[in-house]
Amino acid sequence: MAFNTETFAEACIKAINEKMNNLKTLNIIVAGKTGVGKSTLINSVFREELAATGIGRPVTHHMRRISKKGFPLTIYDTRGFELGRDAQHQVRQEILDTIKHGVDRHDINEAIHCIWYCINTASNRVEPEELDWLRSLAQANQQTQVPVIIVLTQSFSKAKAAELRNYLLDQNLAVLQIVPVLAADYEIDQDYVIKAYGLDVLIKVMAETLPEELQDTFQNVQKACLTEKRRRAQAAIATATTAAFGVGFTPIPVADAALLIPAQVAMLASITAIYGLTISKSMLIAFISMVLGTGGTTLAGRLLASSLLKLLPGVGTITGGTISGATAGMLTTALGGAYIALMEAVYKGEISKQDLKTPAGQKQLRDLLREQFRQNKTGSGKS
Repeated sequence: MAFNTETFAEACIKAINEKMNNLKTLNIIVAGKTGVGKSTLINSVFREELAATGIGRPVTHHMRRISKKGFPLTIYDTRGFELGRDAQHQVRQEILDTIKHGVDRHDINEAIHCIWYCINTASNRVEPEELDWLRSLAQANQQTQVPVIIVLTQSFSKAKAAELRNYLLDQNLAVLQIVPVLAADYEIDQDYVIKAYGLDVLIKVMAETLPEELQDTFQNVQKACLTEKRRRAQAAIATATTAAFGVGFTPIPVADAALLIPAQVAMLASITAIYGLTISKSMLIAFISMVLGTGGTTLAGRLLASSLLKLLPGVGTITGGTISGATAGMLTTALGGAYIALMEAVYKGEISKQDLKTPAGQKQLRDLLREQFRQNKTGSGKS
């Protein structure tokens, strides 16, 4: 079964679309007083502008549901916490009712997966009513145990944020973590800007909290921590490498090397979903052509051997026209690493999709991939 570059690209596009369409929906409740910076936080964490004024349909008197078609995230934004004890009680009950509704549906796409309670660090105080409210929520949430993260927003002063965090820790609240953040750069004057910080910590806490079924979704929707995207993408490479090694555990003929393709297609689809990028067929063809070469050969056959094995010492051998498990695994690892390099270059704006259609852009991609293979080569030599 022979696969050429275009056929492989078409298989990848199909797998990417299926992966994107099958991502589970992440549901987060965001609560706190008016003016604590919930909208800025939401728009700084996620890659879609969800919290613009007027977006979101009311689902209760004090809550609105914010979502966007084709984007696997729903934010339940509560309002009016400071409007008095009755309003506070209503907000708590609406949160609990929303959690119960999701539990009763027995569907991960409907369940509430986390609660962010936002406190404005700049206000320099926490009302006793807020502490009582958090304790009452924790008491009512004992059975469902939806994780609660306190986010200290507008933390312009790290010292004040640390002081407030320590105070809240001393309250022994039933929360998962307390994370100070400054969601966006804050300009004091033309000469001094406080740089945003803390969002990466919030992302890591979320990544450690969410179930496995939501990990790809979370990395897809978040834009605040490239390190966590890379970590998840590398896990996808490890899975595909294990599968490829298994296929090649009994040496397979070069002519049958297309057996490796399902693992590699699934890997590229997972990585694309994690970075949340829209990838065209032409872009994939440009990438695959540079990594694997062109022509009507099988994906992991003679062309792979001539294109990659000479760059990666010690990855295995092609003996008697067969590919070993070690070779199959390392080829998959190299392909995945190169694809991550491309995704991150596009993600950071170092290479645009339009650039890949030009000779200059193709040279830039070629140089990027050569550097990636050079790093793989160095890493193989050290191991």
